[in-house]
Amino acid sequence: MSNKTVKKRQGLMRLIFTLNHSFNGLKWMSRFEAAFQQELALFSLLGVFVWLQEIALSDKLLLIASLLFVLFAELVNTAVEVVVDRIGREYHELSGLAKDIASASVFIAMLITALIWWAVLWA
Repeated sequence: MSNKTVKKRQGLMRLIFTLNHSFNGLKWMSRFEAAFQQELALFSLLGVFVWLQEIALSDKLLLIASLLFVLFAELVNTAVEVVVDRIGREYHELSGLAKDIASASVFIAMLITALIWWAVLWA
């Protein structure tokens, strides 16, 4: 085990490092995670579609936020998968359960998004 000490940054430097880590995570997801790539492509297409609609700005923002929620759920899902895989690649019932639950969060996010889109555009 390493004796490396983690330095806690504060103020503006903390914000800069936080944004850098966030950007690194998004960059990695965009390069290596197929589900995120597909959802990002769909987000781009539907995002353009939303801005072309003649609906209230609040409705446009709600539709965009629902798409971002799916991306958020995919980030959390992948984070769980990465941590579980880091612990070990051998099968364990709890590891599988953790991955299943994280995957279910993406499914729920997609259902919520579909309901919001239906309510705003077709109800």
